[in-house]
Formats: sequence, structure tokens, C-alpha cells
Amino acid sequence: MYKTPCSRLTGFVGGSVKQKLVQSVPRCNQTTRGIIHLYRRDPSNWLTYQHLNFLKRQYVAKNNSELHQRAVPKQAPVLTIVDERDDSVERQVERIPTLDPAVADNVSKPQDVSSKAQSETSNTKPATGAAAAQLDLASRMVSGSNETPHIQAETDEAKEDRLGRHWKQVKVDRADLLDVYARLSKIKLTALVVTTAAAGFAMAPVPFDPVLFVVSSLGTGLASCAANSINQYFEVPFDSNMNRTKNRPLVRGQISPLHAVSFALACGLPGVALLTAAVNPLTGFLGALNIFLYTCCYTPLKRVSISNTWVGAVVGAIPPVMGWTAATGCLEPGALLLGGFLYSWQFPHFNALSWNLREDYSRGGYRMMSVTHPAMCRRVALRHSLALIGLATAAPALGVTTWTFPVISLPINLYISYLALRFYQQGDRGSARRLFFCSLWHLPMLLLLALTCKKHGGGDQQGGALPSEPH
Repeated sequence: MYKTPCSRLTGFVGGSVKQKLVQSVPRCNQTTRGIIHLYRRDPSNWLTYQHLNFLKRQYVAKNNSELHQRAVPKQAPVLTIVDERDDSVERQVERIPTLDPAVADNVSKPQDVSSKAQSETSNTKPATGAAAAQLDLASRMVSGSNETPHIQAETDEAKEDRLGRHWKQVKVDRADLLDVYARLSKIKLTALVVTTAAAGFAMAPVPFDPVLFVVSSLGTGLASCAANSINQYFEVPFDSNMNRTKNRPLVRGQISPLHAVSFALACGLPGVALLTAAVNPLTGFLGALNIFLYTCCYTPLKRVSISNTWVGAVVGAIPPVMGWTAATGCLEPGALLLGGFLYSWQFPHFNALSWNLREDYSRGGYRMMSVTHPAMCRRVALRHSLALIGLATAAPALGVTTWTFPVISLPINLYISYLALRFYQQGDRGSARRLFFCSLWHLPMLLLLALTCKKHGGGDQQGGALPSEPH
């Protein structure tokens, strides 16, 4: 084994330490001179990290000739900047020179300033760059002193209008709580949920019970209000980054989070209890399941995976199934068929909507197909638009409608499929917008045609051959 005397090892270590100290002396001297210079110029701001090299190295480090940069705080404007490549060189930052008070006071006297400037320039040596800039600026101010300054006073109305366009917290009165609750529960989406549930109730092959219809619709609406309120409660920090959702009540502070959760509980608990006790336990279970899927599965998945769209489609497909089970008390193929209509319809509807909101969803951090998989977004919209034709053909085969329904619903199904094909081929905002607006009237029309072609006389499970009442 090779051995070295301790004296050699000590001398080697000592020499290395000495060499490091010698190399760091100029850098330390430069740092000290920079601090002293800054203190003499402005004692109030003499201690800043820009002039301490050891603090700067906490943010920018050079290892193995590679630059590894971390988050750098925003630097305050300073006159001197230390160059990382050579700390011994300081470079001056060009700035607009500041006029001395004497020059500013003499601006109001144009003749005196001009005469002084002429006498000084004739009797003195050429001025430096900074002095010349000051004289140039003073002469321009003198020449423009006779002109009317272009200062526009802002009126109170203009100021109020300008401030109204900015985000600000809004205080709400008790009289406005009804409107706040409507926006918190997404009243338009809730109305669509109740409409599809009512269509499922009306399509069931049993006699129509108006009291049961009202109770089931009310319970479904309350469950939808609760789910939407909890959804907004979870997404406040993300909704604030999106133009489409930045004016929601919780984002603007119109109500407190505790108020929103209390409203959700006040809607959800009575809604599920009403469906369970007054309708049937199966419908109550579906209502509770829908709240769970929407708030605990769909909402967090929006920021994790594009599978959130398929989970959201299942959530939208459950309301017509709830309407069917509310009328019949059991789960049948007809209920699943109506759920299939809603499941497939949501893909051309939502994919077209999200296509024109890609920037918003990206700012909010949501992983939508339109953001991460644009080709899949268009392909899935076309696929499920064509699936609507097959589902319409399966309706009479399952005994839900007559064979007239596939025929009369074929034109609207072909039209939405044509728009989905255009959206798939072009992939622009115009084609997405046309597909979205078509989906808005397509679903009500499809459900209405199915209701008019409803097959009567299929009520064996109700203990008799009595046909259901026409609607």
C-alpha cells in the first residue's frame, strides 16, 4: 500500500486552502467596494441581495460549467449591476438623468435658462454625457413651455367604469341571495338535469302519476343543486383563473365557503331523503350516487386525467334513469337506453364547447381532451354522434318506441353527425361552435320525438295490461 507522510498531506491541504483564499480576495474586495459605494449613494437601501455575491449564488449556481438556475426574486432597479461572468467589472445602466432642483426651478424662466446655457457652453469645456443630457432635456422643456400640456383629467364616471371592469369583491344583500343561490347551483344545468329526468319518467311504460312526477323532479333538482354547489366550493382557486368562471359567487366573495357548504347540505340531504322516502330507495340511491360521482370523482379528475369526460358523461346519463326508476321502481333496459342517449349526446356537446375554451381550461389547469388530446377530442365527438343513430334504432327493438322513431329522428341525427364530421375534418372554432349550438336543440328534439313515438301497452310488470296514459 502506498503511504505518504503526514507533512506532505498537510502541506497539500494547506496549499489548496491558500489558493482558494487568494482567488476569493478580489471577489470579496469587489463586494465590499460595491456595498460602500451603495451606502454612500443611498443609505436607506444599502443592504440588498443584489450586492451580496454569496446570496446571489443561492439562486444561480454554476456546477461543472453548466448553469442551474432557480427561482429568482424580482430585482429592484439599481444603477450598478454585477456581472456574473466577471465580478471585477461594473457596467453602468443607462437611465434618464434626473434634473437638479435648481434646473427645475429655472424652467419657468425660459430666457434666463437659455442665456445661462449659452454662456456656460461658451466658457466651459465640453460637458460629459450626463450633463449634456440634462441640458438637452432642460432646453426641450423650455421650448415646450408655451404649449398646453396634454393632461386629460379623468371624470368620476370614467373612473367608476374603469374600476368596474376589474375584479373586486362584491358585497351581497339579502335581497340578492336568490340570484346568488341560482348561480351557485348552476340553475341552467339543473334545469337540464330535471328535464331529462322528467323525460325518463314520462317514457316509462306505466300510468302517469302527477304527484310522484312532481316529487321526483323536486328531489332530482335538489340533488343537482347540492352537487353543483360542492363542485364550485372545491374549484374556487381554479375558477379564479378562468374567464368563464371568474365571476362565480364563491370566487368573488359574495358568500362565504361555509355559507355555500350549508346551502349544499340544505339541498342535498332533503333531496336524497325525499327521493328515498317519497319515491323509492332505488331512485334515492341513484341520486346519492350521482352527487358522489360528480363531487368526489369527476371534480378531482378534471385536473388529473382526460377520463374525467367519460365520468362526467356517466353523471349526465343517470338523471333519465332516475326518472324511469321513479315511475317503475325497477331498472329496465329502457332506462339504460335513455341513459345511453344522454351519455352519447354529451360528447359532441361538451367536446365542441371545450374546444373553444381550451385557453381557459389550460389556465385553470384542467386536463381536457381539447387541451391535451385535440385529435381524440374531435374523433370521440364524431364517434358518439354516429352512435346516436344506432341507439335510435335500438329503441323500438327494446320495446320503448315504435319503429317510426328511428325514421323521424334520422334527419336530426344525420345533421349532428354531419357537423361532427366537419368538426373532425376542420378542427376550427367555427365548426366547433356550429356543433355546440346544434347539440342545444338536438337533445330536446330527440326526447320529444321519442315521447311522441312512445310504445303503449307494455305495462305487464304493473300487474295488468292497462296501457299507459298518453302524454
